[in-house]
Amino acid sequence: MILQSTSLPLFVVLPLAGAFLVSIAGKKIKAFPDLMGSLTTFCVLVLSLVAVRTVNVSGVLVSSIGAWKPPIGIAMVLDGLTAFMLVTVNLVAFAIAVFAIDYMEKFTSKWKFYTLFLLMLAGMNGVVISGDIFNMFVFLEIASVASYALVAFGTERQELEAAFKYAVMSTVGSLFILLAIVFLYSYTSSLNMADIAGVLLEKGTGNIVLMISVLFIMGFGLKAALVPFHAWLPDAHPSAPAPISAMLSGVLIKSLGVYALVRIFFSIIGLTPEISSILMSLGVLSMVIGVCLAIGQWDFKRLLAYHSISQIGYVVLGIGLGTPLGILGGLFHLLNHSLFKSLLFLNSGAVEYSTGTRDLKKMGGLAKRMPFTSGTCLTASMSIAGIPPFNGFWSKLIIILAAVQAGRYGFAFWAVLASLLTLASFMKVMKYAFFGQLRERWSQIKEVPMLMRLSMAFLALLCVLGGLLCLPQFNQIFLEQAANVLSEGTEYASIILQRISQ
Repeated sequence: MILQSTSLPLFVVLPLAGAFLVSIAGKKIKAFPDLMGSLTTFCVLVLSLVAVRTVNVSGVLVSSIGAWKPPIGIAMVLDGLTAFMLVTVNLVAFAIAVFAIDYMEKFTSKWKFYTLFLLMLAGMNGVVISGDIFNMFVFLEIASVASYALVAFGTERQELEAAFKYAVMSTVGSLFILLAIVFLYSYTSSLNMADIAGVLLEKGTGNIVLMISVLFIMGFGLKAALVPFHAWLPDAHPSAPAPISAMLSGVLIKSLGVYALVRIFFSIIGLTPEISSILMSLGVLSMVIGVCLAIGQWDFKRLLAYHSISQIGYVVLGIGLGTPLGILGGLFHLLNHSLFKSLLFLNSGAVEYSTGTRDLKKMGGLAKRMPFTSGTCLTASMSIAGIPPFNGFWSKLIIILAAVQAGRYGFAFWAVLASLLTLASFMKVMKYAFFGQLRERWSQIKEVPMLMRLSMAFLALLCVLGGLLCLPQFNQIFLEQAANVLSEGTEYASIILQRISQ
């Protein structure tokens, strides 16, 4: 089974339809939001897996929306990088939708949660498949607005304050991106990404493209929470309900930030040595500062939020190297981080669900009462720390080897140091939360419900088996297809325009 070009809008249409139906029927039929949320995310995940096969069999697909053909009309594009990101986003979304069935029972109005959740998913999928830079911005804003509301979902003072801060900072990032698009359009007279890349190849890049590049780095740097644009994230992620924290950290900052950043700089503008150096420097700063700030945290979710900044640094460092091995390692770590960080946020949600606290100092010995949560948290902790044979080890190893291969020994050193500090941080988590003597106040708590455990087990299994993607038979059909898109650089333009003309 393979997708046709006319099927590409389904990645946006299905979540939008799900959100619409939940908003209408979810209030009246209690089980409907849970059913629609899980069913929609599962269907889109299946479509994403089919998209991977489609790219391997048919190559790039381009879908024209409406009567106007690109570059005048709106285009949706499926290539190796798009398929990779679709699988990453929708895999995590499905696991979170299953987890939320039981977890969100403690909140009122579950139908509002699923409506916003599916709206956010539609926005993220739209960003990934869009071949038009302005429509990418529109989908980015749809996902962002839904995420603002989800951060404030509990309506407590802390949550509302964090959502406001997140909205203000993210809006500033959106303004930078919109200004960059305006200047890019004024220079190229086009909004189609492939057409813009072709025009830039003909006209060359001047000072205006340098200014556009700076605006994109600031805008998408804010969306990705790279240091020094990270101030909103440590407040926003802990304040949201655990499923949304997992979604924000697992895939939102990657699809709205990292993916859009690398798509523009590799496929449209082209990666220059100067941009490469900036990306690598931002990556190392994020990696080291994020983990140093995380070590001192005692709020479980806030600690995880700082680690999101650190791990995104690895992704940007690998991709910023610009070498085939570095790009492969960066994308591999993007996928792995989506899995183990989503699992860690679900673990923190499970602990809070049973104990009512996120303070590590108040925990202790929880493994005796919550062995399943403890086991999956240990799996995710070893993954994020880069302990073999878990998935995080392989992607970090590739990034470090790529830095050494490129002669960037200093960057390789900081990557190793940040990984050791990450290990120390999660040894603290396991010691204070799950190991040691069980406190009397926790003697009666129980393990979380079955569906929450099922979701955590699914992600933990992927963390264990994720290293298999390094094997040639899996690597060639998934990771390499995505890495090749970035390695080809601005050849993206000729490939897409050729498909449009067929």
